[in-house]
Order: sequence, then C-alpha cells, then structure tokens
Amino acid sequence: MQQSDPPAISLSVQVQGSGFPMLCLHGHPGTGASMSVFTQHFSRRFKTFAPDLRGYGKSQAKTAFAMQDHLVDLDALLDRYQIERCLVLGWSLGGILATELALRQPERISGLILIASAMRPRSSHPPISWEDNLYTGLASVINWLQPGWRWNIDTFGKRSLYRYLIQQHTAIAYQHLAIEGMPAYFQTSPSARQALNDALRQDYNRLADLNQVKCSSLVMAGTADRHITLESSLETAQHLPKCHWLSYPDVAHLFPWEIPNQVLRDIDNWIESNPDVVDKRSNALS
Repeated sequence: MQQSDPPAISLSVQVQGSGFPMLCLHGHPGTGASMSVFTQHFSRRFKTFAPDLRGYGKSQAKTAFAMQDHLVDLDALLDRYQIERCLVLGWSLGGILATELALRQPERISGLILIASAMRPRSSHPPISWEDNLYTGLASVINWLQPGWRWNIDTFGKRSLYRYLIQQHTAIAYQHLAIEGMPAYFQTSPSARQALNDALRQDYNRLADLNQVKCSSLVMAGTADRHITLESSLETAQHLPKCHWLSYPDVAHLFPWEIPNQVLRDIDNWIESNPDVVDKRSNALS
C-alpha cells in the first residue's frame, strides 16, 4: 500500500464456491448481491468474492471519500483473504475499478472482464422529465410488489427510465430489478454518489495508461447502452493490448440481466480460450 493512501475499511463481502479466485465488482448503484447473475454461475468452478464497495450496501462509509479510496479497500480485501492472484469481473463502475486495480497491482490480476464499462466513460442519456420520474416510481413500486408482472412492464416499465437501462423488457430482467436493483438503490449512500459525481466532473480518462495492462481482457457492451455508450466501451477495448471485444444488439446497460445465458456462455468461452487468466502459479489461495 502506498504511503499516501488513506486507511482502508473492511468491506462486507459475499464469498461462494472454491477454486481460482474471481473478484466481482458491482456498479453504481449496486451491491455484491447485485452480481448474483455472475456469482451463482461462476462459483461452480471459481471462488467468487463479491464485495459491497465503500458507501454501498453493508459497507457504509462514515465520512466523505474519493473514488481512489475504493482501490485501497480492494487492496485490503485481497490481503485479508490472502489472494495473490485473481481474475476480476467488473460491471460499469466495477469495470473501471477492475482496470485501475490491474494498473495498480499488475502482478495480482490475471485477467479482466469488463461489462458495460469504459476508461473514458461517456453517456448519451437524454434529459429526465417529470413523467420519467413518475412512471419510474410507479413501475418500481409495482414491480417490487409483483416482480416481472407483464401488465406493469407494458404499462409503466416501458415508459419509465428503465427504457434506458434495458431494451428487452423481459420478466427476468424486471425480477432482477426488484430483488437486487431496488435494494441496491436504497443502500447507496450520498457519499458514494458524491464520489462518483466528483470523478465524472474531473473528466476521468485513463486511456493513455491502458498500454500498461499486461493481462488478457474481455470487453462486453450493449449497442443501446445510454449510460456508458458502446463507442466509449469500444474505445477502451481498442486501447487494451490483449483484448477481445464483444457487442450485443438490442440490449442496454443492464444487458447481463437481459440476456444472461448468452453473456455467461461467452465469458465461459473466453476463459476457455485464455487459460492464462486462471493461472495458479502465483496464487497461494487453495
């Protein structure tokens, strides 16, 4: 840990399975539980670690913090579990932190899986109207009471802000929104929102440093993503030295909840084609 680093906090983390370690990092808003689409699948062959980042879920922060502090916490988490080498999967903000971790501790990161993420993130989200907020509130409450109800999806969901998060308004996507999305939203602290907003206002851009990432990487994006555009994800992929790029039509920022089977199958195939990302030679964790 660098001399100037602030103290780490002990993150709440969900640990599942056994085998080579896989660190799963959620986005904003999010929690470790919102990564279940990945952890339930990959814990069959990996030991998955899904933390609540600082200011999210059960890892609440008592004071204001900066985005850099997440990396200090993740360093401490890897030390706590004696993880010398791991594969890192990050969704949205989690993908940014995953890449920062690979730049910060290259010897510890065996591979990167970056989902709906970018190291110069850009949005194409249109202005939000009062109708957007009204329909989102109605859709969310009804969906919480009856997850995946088709009438609610067609009546309110497709007219709400969910239309910018998902394109394929399936029952399974709305079930994830109810069971994992809503709790994560309410467990995201003002300090976490402030830290992210501060970083975005500073025009975050790490593209020039990506040539230092030595591990293999997989970048995945949806063509209809308005939160982090397909173009900005592709730009990141083009700057990573050993990168495989995949894009999916007619899906948006939450596409792992829209087309989970396809996403998981493609990640499995990438791991199979890149055995170096599960290289145990430098890993002391049994």
